[in-house]
Amino acid sequence: MSMTIRLDPADNVVTATRTLEIGTAVDDVVTTAIIPRNHKLASREIKAGEAVRKYAQVIGYATELIVAGGHVHTHNVEFRNTEEDYEISTDLRPAVTVAEAARDSFMGYRRENGRVGTRNYIGILTSVNCSATAARMIASAFGPEEMARYPNVDGVVAFVHGTGCGMAGQGEGFEALQRVMWGYARNPNHGGVLMVGLGCEMNQIDWLLEAYGLKQGPLFKTMNIQDSMGLAKTVETGIAMVREMLPEVNKATRESCPASELMVALQCGGSDALSGVTANPALGYACDLLVAQGGTGVLAETPEIYGAEHLLIRRAIDNATGKRLIGLIDWWQDYTARNHGSMDNNPSPGNKKGGLTTILEKSLGAASKGGTTPLTGVFKYAEPVTARGFTFMDSPGYDPASVTGQIASGCNLVTFTTGRGSAFGSKPSPCIKIATNTEMYERLMSDMDINAGAMLTEGQSLEEKGREIYDMLLKVASGNPSKSEAQGLGDYEFVPWQIGATM
Repeated sequence: MSMTIRLDPADNVVTATRTLEIGTAVDDVVTTAIIPRNHKLASREIKAGEAVRKYAQVIGYATELIVAGGHVHTHNVEFRNTEEDYEISTDLRPAVTVAEAARDSFMGYRRENGRVGTRNYIGILTSVNCSATAARMIASAFGPEEMARYPNVDGVVAFVHGTGCGMAGQGEGFEALQRVMWGYARNPNHGGVLMVGLGCEMNQIDWLLEAYGLKQGPLFKTMNIQDSMGLAKTVETGIAMVREMLPEVNKATRESCPASELMVALQCGGSDALSGVTANPALGYACDLLVAQGGTGVLAETPEIYGAEHLLIRRAIDNATGKRLIGLIDWWQDYTARNHGSMDNNPSPGNKKGGLTTILEKSLGAASKGGTTPLTGVFKYAEPVTARGFTFMDSPGYDPASVTGQIASGCNLVTFTTGRGSAFGSKPSPCIKIATNTEMYERLMSDMDINAGAMLTEGQSLEEKGREIYDMLLKVASGNPSKSEAQGLGDYEFVPWQIGATM
């Protein structure tokens, strides 16, 4: 493995693949400082105020003269807001399409409405934090011995949160929470749903049912603590309701379904400088393979495409789609400004330790999870994704909140690339973890499903690793547990995005 990685001839930095001591000869320069593994060094002199380039894109500006071979990082690079001229639909590459008769398949749960689940859970949803304890008590009543009688049911899971009241009854925050509740109720990985409320909260269950046309039935029930004579009676009644559902939910069996029925969340967290070199591009290749099958990839984390959004806008399938993405970027710039923040508040300290200097650098790597096919749709947080192909959903960069929105949007599978190592999993949609580097993969092997670091340490190609990820999508979708799923992660990672004031 080479000591450094150069991503484009136009770049004035390269990335160290190992820690380099002072005086190490690298290509045509000699290091003038210790360069930590995965950090950048100047491949030529960079003058003060000059743009620092990686991926052939601007990732920041030098705050001082950086000599050739110098360490390039937060101490001598500053962030500036992007000033791109957006060119909508100028990079539309024809997507490869696999003939329907030749498409791959997986073993999924075909629902009455035609959608396909990769898992078969009973979900207990709460309208407000006040009913969280009741929901957890109901779910905890169903232990391994009882569930063993229902082999086709993956579990009973409580999805609880910290909001639902003390909020405005209209506007962005309220609408986002209702979309999350509706989305989880309709996610095809749920065979049955019980909604539990308090009764007096702002986020009324009845309003949700009316707004989204949800109808109660044997596999979709609701209840309120105040109407059920208190907590103990609510728990007792809720347990009875779930017990009535179990035999019906257990009747669902897996059948062969086309890969076009997969909607995959494209997520990253705990990133490092290799995220944009190995795991993210490999996941992007897998996304292209899925899109060729007629499936859907859903990229999110709007702050983590900032600085790369112009590349996605060039791939927008039409003018309206491109303008929707521009509108999200404008909203986030206003949102951070009115909260006295900066788009460069992201990356995190861990990201910076892993070699990422600015959000621009992080975003350019993160956006590669979306592959190369046209951008077919841009959606609000937790809004149903109705387009096929490569799509985008608005969300914060905070992984639990972002994945919660993607699952609410309809994702029945989650992929998650990580360079630092992230203890994350999700329900009802299982999460596949992809390590960006071999050192971390070997240290956290019990948590990581795929080692994309082998692209550097073993010489595996982008195509080989992308195909490996795609093949694992089909296996996990068919019931093979991912490593985070096998460890029981996902019960506490349900985090709806809270927008607006708590009052």
